[in-house]
Amino acid sequence: MTNAKYKRILLKLSGEALAAGGDGILNFDFISNISEVLKKCVSEGIQIGIIVGAGNIWRGRQGGKMDRVRADSMGMLATTINALALQDTFIQNGLDTVVMTAVNMNTFAEPYSVRGAVKALEEGKVVIFGCGLGSPFFSTDTAAVLRAAEIEADAVLMAKNIDGVYSADPKKDPSAVKYDEITYKDVLDKELKALDLSATTFCMENDIRIYAFELKDPMNIYRVAMGEKIGTEIHK
Repeated sequence: MTNAKYKRILLKLSGEALAAGGDGILNFDFISNISEVLKKCVSEGIQIGIIVGAGNIWRGRQGGKMDRVRADSMGMLATTINALALQDTFIQNGLDTVVMTAVNMNTFAEPYSVRGAVKALEEGKVVIFGCGLGSPFFSTDTAAVLRAAEIEADAVLMAKNIDGVYSADPKKDPSAVKYDEITYKDVLDKELKALDLSATTFCMENDIRIYAFELKDPMNIYRVAMGEKIGTEIHK
């Protein structure tokens, strides 16, 4: 019998965090560590969907004077590169993994469908969602919370380069205060940068629970999934 708090989670992995101080865009040793933690989660009966960002490769806003749609399209392609890298490492470490993309890339991945994703999750496979939502102007944060709603995840785990939500940027403001928990209304009222506006509003309207924590120690994923209080809980 499992002691896991959640049966199904949507894990958002920061693209920047996947570089983890390595020499290139991806630190495969670090990704391997993540896979071992996810295997531990799966052994507890936890079903895992993943949205991965692409900050280690490309962000749409880096495009400068580029057409925004084209710049964001590059970002979607970059998330797929990360998704395939995760899949390869996970499979090597014995974790059955499927990549589904919101844009048709049949040569590389399966097309995304809610039914297909849920079926794979119920079979014990990790499902990685590439290309974000498949539309420009929407971040992978928004993609994460929408996919979480579609697959009926119990919680969204935001694994980033910072250990929670703060009153200000702790790198710039040493007096910044970390919140153990906060409501979406307060996130909006205080204009915090926990999530983008679209994702925050969607979570508030659909009563989605998020845990924001640091990925530096991948075991934090397991700890949160098992119900340990880490980082910041964001709720309605």
